[in-house]
Amino acid sequence: MPRVRPIRTEAIVLRQRPLGDADRICVLFSPTRGRVEAVAKGVRKPLSKMSGHVEPLSRGQFGLAQGRSLYVITDAQTLDTWSPLHDDVERMTEALAMAELVDRSTDADAYSGQLYQLLRQSLEALALTSSPEAVRRWFTLRFLDQQGYRPELDACVRCRAEVGPEGNGYAPADGGVICPSCHGAGHGQRLSSPVFRLLRYMRRSSAESTAQVRVDAAASTELERHLRLSLEQALDGRLRSSSFAEDLARAETIGRSAVKSAAESEREEQHRAAI
Repeated sequence: MPRVRPIRTEAIVLRQRPLGDADRICVLFSPTRGRVEAVAKGVRKPLSKMSGHVEPLSRGQFGLAQGRSLYVITDAQTLDTWSPLHDDVERMTEALAMAELVDRSTDADAYSGQLYQLLRQSLEALALTSSPEAVRRWFTLRFLDQQGYRPELDACVRCRAEVGPEGNGYAPADGGVICPSCHGAGHGQRLSSPVFRLLRYMRRSSAESTAQVRVDAAASTELERHLRLSLEQALDGRLRSSSFAEDLARAETIGRSAVKSAAESEREEQHRAAI
């Protein structure tokens, strides 16, 4: 039987989980191969040279060999760590939420170039912004677009009448905005004027520009609800088993742990250097 040649691919590490006493299974997201599960052997050992190259929410170049059931990482070289993500709980929380969306929506061995570039661009913006939540929402809107669920914001999805900013509803199951007349007939949830304007602005603006927009608490809650319902529609229930709010809470717990772990590792390095 001919030996399969190793694969080389750029990828973002979405997450990892322990395997045995010394290994980890890394979930990689590749622009050419989609979602890839690969074993990083020995990375839980104290002197592992590979451990720093397979950290979640980092970008790298990977060599992969086909094992019995999973790929095995033969070598790894870090390209980006986006260190601010690992030093700040809020940034880490939003980054993990984006990574989870990609993880849940991507198949193995599938070309994912556009989504890969979106995730990479969003993580880069997240590392620089003072408004991480806004970047994640910007990512979500474009994620919906790429999944074929771009919300209609220009015309009523029921009667096709043009819509202004006032008196509208929003119905993810129908595909977007509901005009005042159809909304008054009982269709859709309320879509306030500030959130309607913000959705339109987000659609045409960069992540950096979106992050500069101030949003009050009421609009923030409403926007989050509309985006979550749209995601549930796009992912066909794959978010229903664990609501997006619960995902974010879990991501925050993981984020706090990761930030704490990074700080402890840095202190250990400083201690060893002092000795």
